[in-house]
Amino acid sequence: MATENSRLDLAGFEHLAPETARALRAISATTKQSALGAELIELVKLRASLVNRCPFCVALHRREARRLGISGERLEALARWRESPHFAPRERAALAWTDALTELPDGDVPDEVHREVSAAFSGADLAALTSVVATINAWNRIAMAYRFPAAPGEEGGA
Repeated sequence: MATENSRLDLAGFEHLAPETARALRAISATTKQSALGAELIELVKLRASLVNRCPFCVALHRREARRLGISGERLEALARWRESPHFAPRERAALAWTDALTELPDGDVPDEVHREVSAAFSGADLAALTSVVATINAWNRIAMAYRFPAAPGEEGGA
């Protein structure tokens, strides 16, 4: 249900654009079948949502990360992951890729970030990771355009 400050909620968006919502969920479903792992996927989704300042998606992916058993300490460290000791090299490469694709500095992804992520992931896994980042950025923009309310316990979407 939309709130006073929101323009539309997730259910309303799904009603107006069911094929778009289904397509984005289908991409997410295929990435879950990759070798990335559920925890890394949630860290990436939460990191992109933090960068984009999307309250709905931050709340949703924090809840999902907690459900998966990701510690509160790691979740708190995600905002400043570069300075944190809580992330493995593979996770750091994925987070650097997430930041680069989300922010698109100078309209491009720096070569050093591509080299780092390419060394940490196979071609297929990098394609899946790129799809995760692209999909969450799409959901962030949809949720922010309509100011989806970040109600406790809300499920679905991003």
